[in-house]
Amino acid sequence: MKRNRRISTVAVLALAALVTGTGAGFAATTTPSATPVATHAFDTAPATATATATAPTRSFQGTLPAPTGPYAAGEDVIHLTDASRPDPWVPSSGPRQLTVTMVYPAVPGTGTPAPYMTLAEAAGVIQHSKVPASSGVTPQNLSSVTTHAFDGARPRSGKHPLVVLSPAYEDPRMVLTSLATDLASHGYVVALVGHTYEDSGETLANGQTPPCAICDDPALDFDSVAASRALDVSFVIDQLTHGNTAWRLAHLIDKHKIGMAGHSLGGAAAAATMIADPRVRAGVNMDGTFHPAPTPGQINRPFLMLGAAVNHAPGGDDYTVWEQAWAALGGYKKWLTVAGADHFSFSDLDLLLEEAGFPTPPLSPERGVVITREYVTAFFDQTLKKIHSPLLDGPSPNNPEVLFQS
Repeated sequence: MKRNRRISTVAVLALAALVTGTGAGFAATTTPSATPVATHAFDTAPATATATATAPTRSFQGTLPAPTGPYAAGEDVIHLTDASRPDPWVPSSGPRQLTVTMVYPAVPGTGTPAPYMTLAEAAGVIQHSKVPASSGVTPQNLSSVTTHAFDGARPRSGKHPLVVLSPAYEDPRMVLTSLATDLASHGYVVALVGHTYEDSGETLANGQTPPCAICDDPALDFDSVAASRALDVSFVIDQLTHGNTAWRLAHLIDKHKIGMAGHSLGGAAAAATMIADPRVRAGVNMDGTFHPAPTPGQINRPFLMLGAAVNHAPGGDDYTVWEQAWAALGGYKKWLTVAGADHFSFSDLDLLLEEAGFPTPPLSPERGVVITREYVTAFFDQTLKKIHSPLLDGPSPNNPEVLFQS
């Protein structure tokens, strides 16, 4: 997970100015390290007035791309408490509490625009990432990013596959919203899981938004974090597939068609969850190191590995680990890399950075979102809905950046 390191903000800006034209992406500016400590793309924001690039002074107005499917994206936020499990990071806080955003296929024209996040969650992102005031990014405008999701929208009837999404270490669940809304528009129910105390802050049922409790631990065992996330996800699946008490629209879920995708450490969690929970029928790792790499026989169900070429093509930082995981996977599998992408091309973060006026990788953030949406949706269409997707058969002239490694 070498691209998950914290990099000094000034150093990133200085190096980004040199790398932007080389096709290498920000990840190429890092040096090898065994300990991942951050994934916040906003860490690329300049920290001082002497930074190489000039910080933007305009007011930030973020907009995520509209979903591409035939349905609208409805949204509910639910709060779950696992009474059987103390919080693994702050045991004194009591049972494990989780905040989950449910995104579902909805009738267009119903509901009201959903906020991107709460004001407290937005303030947590800004504080945790040390976003400078000169950027124009405030809790008010970050929480108000246009999501194209609608609170209280009328659901489309029927049963739909469930896809659970897990974000990168230190990133809140909302940074996978553009993927969630697109999946919902194509007929999936999506559960965006916030892993409490592992990121910049998730607003809990009591209104509190606790900060990260483990982010400054240099000895943190990421195998343990991935395993803990697997427990989170299995608990969420339990709650969503046993009656309608956890979520008013749980009847929309086809409990026999469940998939999971994650970014960075969330991708490791997808693999860990599949090993521990046979209900998850298909998994996706987006640009994450495996913690640990699966061994033969552990995952014999469909799995997609989708990552930046700079990290996961031959010669990349994580190529050896992905090669080991690839050899162990026993079911339908695809290994795709994206030329010009960086670590954040698979989330909302590069797009938000671009809209705030900061440097972005050679692959445009818009293309990063399109590629992520298209290939993740195609994978779940093929594996959960049994709809063949030619996109997964081989290289596509419409997506020349996407390389099939095997």
